[in-house]
Amino acid sequence: MYRNRLVLIVGLLLLAGAFFAFDLQRWFTLEALKAGQDAIAAYRAVHPLLSVALYGLLYVTVTALSLPGAAVLTLAGGAVFGLLWGTVIVSFASTLGATLAFLAARFLFRDAVKNRFGQRAQAIDAGIARDGAFYLFTLRLVPLFPFFVINLLMGLTVLPVRTYYWVSQVGMLPGTIVYVNAGTQLAGIDSLSGILSPGLLLSFALLGLFPWIARKLVDTVKARKAYEKWEKPARYDRNLVVIGAGAAGLVAAYIASAAKAKVTLVEKHRLGGDCLNTGCVPSKALIRTAKLLNRIRRAPEYGIRRADAEFDFAEAMERVQRVIRAVEPHDSAERYTQLGVEVLAGEAKILTPWSVEVQTADGRRTLTTRSIVIAAGARPWVPPIPGLAEAGYLTSDTVWDLRILPQRLVVLGGGPIGCELAQTFARFGSQVVLVEMAPRLLVREDPDVSEFVAERFRAEGVELRLEHSAVRVAVEGSEKILVAQHRGEEVSIPCDQILVAVGRVANIQGYGLEELGIPTTAERTIETNDYLATLYPNIYACGDVAGPYQFTHTASHQAWYAAVNALFGDFKAFRADYRVIPWATFTDPEVARVGLNEQEAQAQGIACEVSRYGIDDLDRAIADGEAQGYVKLLTAPGSDRILGATIVGPHAGDLIAEFVLAMKQGIGLNKLLGTLHIYPTLAEANRYAAGVWKRAHAPTLLLRWLERYHAWRRGG
Repeated sequence: MYRNRLVLIVGLLLLAGAFFAFDLQRWFTLEALKAGQDAIAAYRAVHPLLSVALYGLLYVTVTALSLPGAAVLTLAGGAVFGLLWGTVIVSFASTLGATLAFLAARFLFRDAVKNRFGQRAQAIDAGIARDGAFYLFTLRLVPLFPFFVINLLMGLTVLPVRTYYWVSQVGMLPGTIVYVNAGTQLAGIDSLSGILSPGLLLSFALLGLFPWIARKLVDTVKARKAYEKWEKPARYDRNLVVIGAGAAGLVAAYIASAAKAKVTLVEKHRLGGDCLNTGCVPSKALIRTAKLLNRIRRAPEYGIRRADAEFDFAEAMERVQRVIRAVEPHDSAERYTQLGVEVLAGEAKILTPWSVEVQTADGRRTLTTRSIVIAAGARPWVPPIPGLAEAGYLTSDTVWDLRILPQRLVVLGGGPIGCELAQTFARFGSQVVLVEMAPRLLVREDPDVSEFVAERFRAEGVELRLEHSAVRVAVEGSEKILVAQHRGEEVSIPCDQILVAVGRVANIQGYGLEELGIPTTAERTIETNDYLATLYPNIYACGDVAGPYQFTHTASHQAWYAAVNALFGDFKAFRADYRVIPWATFTDPEVARVGLNEQEAQAQGIACEVSRYGIDDLDRAIADGEAQGYVKLLTAPGSDRILGATIVGPHAGDLIAEFVLAMKQGIGLNKLLGTLHIYPTLAEANRYAAGVWKRAHAPTLLLRWLERYHAWRRGG
């Protein structure tokens, strides 16, 4: 492939070089055309078909090589072949030449641009896939924009060749007709610039806007069709109703109140949602206690001859509840009421696109609103395993009710939630068996990350049953038995409790989606556009219920777009930005990531370089007795631009923030390496990882010359 590209580049350069070296451009001027018009017309009269073939071939060659002269050739088409046939010949020849230039640019440079600009190129491709035909048509209708630039730039995108061809042919047709018609009156033309008047240029520009106007009209018609069976109220009680008071709903309500909108927040359970009550906050509180127990057991590593800890599991779980209560005021109804939000405890149901019924303890209320934000969250997904319901099970929602430590615990699922809780209960003393269908833990991470975590789990006594599929659950006396299948054979795993942690599913039922006909996706989330709007332009969805990520921080991130678009979308709407999304799994060691990892880069065909720094070499980690893990960076080939970062080790979730900022703001590894980091801290690992990249890109030739220079300075 590289050789073919090199041959093509050399060939194109030779042809273009010959064009200028032999001064062939002198034949593509208005003066030369006028001087040779009679001779060309005479030749055409004698050889009509050959004239068409030679003219078409010449036109295709000039446009394919992006050489100057297309405008003069178009005039020649009118002068020699007349308006009708000149337009036909020029239209097909120019489109064919443009398509060849488009294909050459794609073949030569598409892969390099994709590798160099990574996620930016993906974002552009996504826009082209969605609106490429509109963009191209608009550009083709504005003759002020050089067509050869359009050919080259569009070749770097994902736009299909067929789409490029037909849109180019249609888009260039008006300009072609103008120039060919001018060619039929060649004697009256003094300069090329005089062909297109300001009024004609303005007409083309307005014509170029037509597709966008048409699309806006289509969207308006679709919205009217969606709304047609609903009666719109004459006035509204409020500007926004938010359904769900988890991370997304709280942020959406906060933004609306900060913008001085009248907003109502409806929650049927507890404010704070899963994160506060059953997710992030309680799990991290319990993980902290378990980690302390682990460190006490490791006391001899720190020079402490003996240290013991007596604990009561029930007291540890009560501490979890105290932590929840301590954080709770941040998400309380009192706080949001003070911020100007009307908070209603009740069950909401959307009746129409502008009305929401709320069933409260005091009765039913119907609220009218200009816009609605759905932030109904998600719940643990429980697979239909025979016997599971009868035997009883725990989920990440109900595990916090435990006050007696299970002696034997089976955890179904090797994702982030399953891994965090499996290690935590093992550190409290449970005999934990983790059952996972996949061949490794944390399948979204690189295999080396999975193996690093798995080795730590095994060292702490967690039994891993990978490639095991749950078949059924049986109960024998007080004992539960999970029957799993492994490579065609059934395996029985006895236990006291089963914790199901195989994922979460969005809450998409029970509050009116079905009645309004709002569609959902194959992933069982609410279908939204890039602006988080649903079928109805005034109803938005954000957080777990909208996907594609199920993180508290992405829920808050989406909530900003949903709230702002709901309030101000008639003037300016903002497309949700998912370019830099970080996350962490709070096992010990922690796993944190932002951007691409190696397996994703390989799957997407994105070339990258990998730089890796071992935290076991870091002074602070050694001093802390935490010398484990690594920082792995993916960069564009030959560039310091960060495509992704993975950190495995102590406080990885905190350390990843530096790379999140760097990727968001376009900061490369050279600048990160030049940034002072305090010694001794774990944050130095990020700088040292940048140093690994720098050493791999050291200017070897320059260093050899410097070595000779210094030897010369020493008199050697």
